[in-house]
Amino acid sequence: MRVLLFNGSTRENGCTYTALQEIAAVLNEEGIETEILQMGAKAVRDCTGCNACQRTGKCVFDDIVNVLIEKAKEADGFVFGSPVYYAHPTGQVQAVLDRAFYAGGQHFAYKPGAAIVTARRAGTTASLDVLNKYFTDACMPVVSSTYWNMAHGNTPEEVKRDDEGLQTMRNLGRNMAWLLKCIEAGKAAGVSHPTPETAAWTNFIR
Repeated sequence: MRVLLFNGSTRENGCTYTALQEIAAVLNEEGIETEILQMGAKAVRDCTGCNACQRTGKCVFDDIVNVLIEKAKEADGFVFGSPVYYAHPTGQVQAVLDRAFYAGGQHFAYKPGAAIVTARRAGTTASLDVLNKYFTDACMPVVSSTYWNMAHGNTPEEVKRDDEGLQTMRNLGRNMAWLLKCIEAGKAAGVSHPTPETAAWTNFIR
């Protein structure tokens, strides 16, 4: 089993990476392979609504989004992390996820997902709400912890001193491992995921 952890920070080894590492370490202890994919500091295009991806399965802008989609095909679970900017996830990570889920949503469906955020002080719960919406629109089981999935600190060193925050990350890792193993056991017992209904499409403006 393999979990892909996406670092939605432009800082490669910053606070968000520090929190993701804590999760990855627990997953590795549970026998689950991990990879932390760095978003990078390059500019990220927003979705233009061209719909070309619906034919090709990849975005017309060939950047980190298509890398994420390709890696999602082989992943069994996901953790998406972001620092908090103005009580929100970064604009870059939202653009990445908008495009990745629209172009490659089938590769995320029915795989567990978790969101984590880091902040100096506030805006964490609002940011988590934004990120969790991707999972609930994509038929993904949402992995929780013993507190909201956040860690506090203005530097990686400060994050490492947030004992409860890191505890929350470790418990998240254990919950992710447990759910992945349950899904694997279900598959072995002949239990497959449901087929969703898709016929209804309600427009409110007539």
